Amino acid sequence: MDTKITKIQALPEIKRKARVAAYARVSSGKDAMLHSLSYQVSYYSKMIQGHDGWEFAGIYSDEAISGTKVDRENFNRMIGDCRAKKIDLVITKSISRFARNTVVLLETVRELKLLGVDVYFEEQNIHTMSGDGELMISILAGFAQEEAKSVSENMKWRIRKNFEEGQI
Repeated sequence: MDTKITKIQALPEIKRKARVAAYARVSSGKDAMLHSLSYQVSYYSKMIQGHDGWEFAGIYSDEAISGTKVDRENFNRMIGDCRAKKIDLVITKSISRFARNTVVLLETVRELKLLGVDVYFEEQNIHTMSGDGELMISILAGFAQEEAKSVSENMKWRIRKNFEEGQI
């Protein structure tokens, strides 16, 4: 019995480009801050579209909204798009731009990690998918949360002081 064996070549794996989005936020509606937001949007659009291995998945931005809040419309839309498998990587300027509430930050980062979505914090040079990413994020998030609390306390003190001096 003569059996002929035919070897079938495996199809080459087609690598798809990583779908990359960015998140930008400013916490004040002042003109300078809004200019900063438009700069961030422009910067990230150029960065993502200029990278050969990346597919532009959008820029999500919120303005005049605190990073301690969870009701940020475009942030929530971005998370929904991550859940819908439309995004592989999110780039953001810093931990404090992403979230200043430590619990919200860690819960969000952990969920995205389970979904296979990496978050890159540019200022801190941290990828959430890296081995020490979560530890570093936990430490730095605590600092960001305390900074937000301090700013809030300073603003309240200034308002009380102005009220006492009859300036309000």
